[in-house]
Amino acid sequence: MKKLTVAAAVMSAFIAAGCSNDSSEQKSPVDSEKAQSVESVDGANGTDTKNDATASNPFFEKWDTPYGMPPFDQIKDEHFKPAFERAIAELRIEVDEIANNPEAPTFENTIEAMEYNGKLLNKVTSVFYNLTSAHTNPTLQAVSKDIGPQLSSLRDDVNLNESLFKRVSAIYEKRDELGLRVDQMRLLEDQYLGFVRGGAELNDEQKQQFRELNQKLTELSLEFAENVLAETNNWELVIDNKEDLDGLPQWAIDAAASAATDRGHDGKWVVTTHRPSKNAFLMYATNRDIREKVFQGYTNRGDNDNEFDNKKIAAEMAQLRAKQAQLLGYDTYADFALEERTAKNATNVTNLLDQIWPAALKQAKAEVAEMQEIIDEEGGDFKLRGSDWRFYAEKIRKSKYELNDAEIKPYFSLNSTLEGVFYTANRLFGMNFKERFDLPKYHEDVRTFEVTDNNGELIGIYLADFYLRDSKRGGAWMNSYRKQFVTEEGEFMKPIIVNVLNYPKPTGDGPTLLTFDEASTLFHEFGHATHGLLSDGIYPSQTGTSVPRDFVEFPSQVMENWMMEPEVLAQFAKHYETGEVIPQQLVEKIQAASQFNQGFATTEYMAATLLDLAWHTLDGKELKDAAKFEKEVLDEVGLIPEIPPRYRTTYFSHIFSGGYSAGYYSYIWSDIFGADAYQAFRENGIFDKETADKFVEYILSKGGTEDPLELYKKFRGKEADPKYLLKSRGLID
Repeated sequence: MKKLTVAAAVMSAFIAAGCSNDSSEQKSPVDSEKAQSVESVDGANGTDTKNDATASNPFFEKWDTPYGMPPFDQIKDEHFKPAFERAIAELRIEVDEIANNPEAPTFENTIEAMEYNGKLLNKVTSVFYNLTSAHTNPTLQAVSKDIGPQLSSLRDDVNLNESLFKRVSAIYEKRDELGLRVDQMRLLEDQYLGFVRGGAELNDEQKQQFRELNQKLTELSLEFAENVLAETNNWELVIDNKEDLDGLPQWAIDAAASAATDRGHDGKWVVTTHRPSKNAFLMYATNRDIREKVFQGYTNRGDNDNEFDNKKIAAEMAQLRAKQAQLLGYDTYADFALEERTAKNATNVTNLLDQIWPAALKQAKAEVAEMQEIIDEEGGDFKLRGSDWRFYAEKIRKSKYELNDAEIKPYFSLNSTLEGVFYTANRLFGMNFKERFDLPKYHEDVRTFEVTDNNGELIGIYLADFYLRDSKRGGAWMNSYRKQFVTEEGEFMKPIIVNVLNYPKPTGDGPTLLTFDEASTLFHEFGHATHGLLSDGIYPSQTGTSVPRDFVEFPSQVMENWMMEPEVLAQFAKHYETGEVIPQQLVEKIQAASQFNQGFATTEYMAATLLDLAWHTLDGKELKDAAKFEKEVLDEVGLIPEIPPRYRTTYFSHIFSGGYSAGYYSYIWSDIFGADAYQAFRENGIFDKETADKFVEYILSKGGTEDPLELYKKFRGKEADPKYLLKSRGLID
């Protein structure tokens, strides 16, 4: 996404904290299923007073750690608030100095000066918002509630600073005379548009309204996220009758027993609404009543008319966003949001969705009929419902393709899948990984890797946080503790990138075994990581994943493709007990089943996308009844009752707290580029060096330095063709 400055970028971090994969609960980072945690950041139990915390605050010192890693062992919860307060005060002084500089405005003394200010704020937020996503606690949540409105106010104070905007405007007006590089011109244009879109051209009365809207939206977004977190972590179904576990594979039973122990129900079994738990029961449990309870527990999050209910919050946020967009001269929030994305407007998005929705819905209805036929053949006197889908889909997959997760998982241990990711990155991009056990980490589960090129030169640091815990929001995402950039003094700063996922921890002595989809998620998230690690830009607001929201998923979508290549599978898909390479016959079954259930997968995703657009194309004149509005939207598009949207309004964290508002279409939009780009590798060889080098040169390294559509044409030699996306989903021949 385009950002005004380093400071402006980090100020928005509490709304969008990274890049996420939609195959898991999210996202955003950036890219959001979390509840209250009793855990605390390492070392957070100290009793320093506020003065002591200020005096010995690690954020006020240079980090003399390897690679400039955050000193997690020294950072305590009480350090964040004073660090934020000083950082905000420092940035205000820096902005004031730039705005009131007596010298004539130049690119260097205004645009670059703004780009490089806010160093302390960047330092604090990069740690804080990573932790509130991956390892939060009530203290951090309280700081977030306190600091969020202050950051919102600060952002508005910068955007609405008339003196500063005059300087930026003066430079912008003579931009063609300055002899700027391509990246400098884009930085200038982004800063200027950032001010305009941030309210700089409003009158005084409108500016005050704009501030109030921003403040309220910040508060509501934080509240929405915390409610989803609480609803997700609080729900549990305790099972004390072993017969209710019928159908479950042993690994799922062991996980349920482990969850029960963790939650104080020794000797019993517990199902939660975390994806690994609820999906196992929905897919394998023969007890239909159990499946229905789990399904309802998951799909009713935020819609239980309790203290964590999100219906009114979501409706109010949609209304306030519409009002905010209209203040800026747009008809709807979607018009405002899409202007800076590659889609450009809602019409282009709708045109794509109109190509896909009918075919997906038709396929989904055919899948319903096939499942109902099985129910009838088995003597079931009932109609298929949403809680039955995964159970009967698994039956069909096993029947049609002689394939089930229990057969697949032994070949996809977490460690071996990570090896497959690293193998692919090495073959494509010359990346090498050495695990380090001496670097600071924020949780004992985190693994840290030094990433080098084939000449031994450091590329960056890669952190991997794999396991589910209550202090982590749901989903999978990539973020950075430090982006790649070049300092004012010319020093090339190496990136520190993190992937966060939510795999179940291993039980007993065995490793964590992944489903095929879970393994694919790791490849997906590492695609985001390559975007951050292989960045090669100058300005921090342009490097890494600083691209439009509907382009940011492109590198991750591409990366998933290599996992299914036989050459790659042979390197890592090995039985965790015997070391046997996955049999070719099983690979062929997986490939044959790759388009299985695509009617369901595409329809549930598309339903959520259409719901997102519906919320953000409202005129804001009335506060909607969220439940009624959602039903009307889904009925109008013809969503069948057996399939709920992937995210219902009340836990749609992507759009109400994760930075994807009017942007959930981005996954399928990015997949247009992803499918077309992988076609280039199919044509030239999946590890063709020239193709891979061009992919790095024009896509992974460039970030937001140029127009992404132009960069794509430089890589591919043409515009992306949607037909490869439709073919990959089995929606056309």
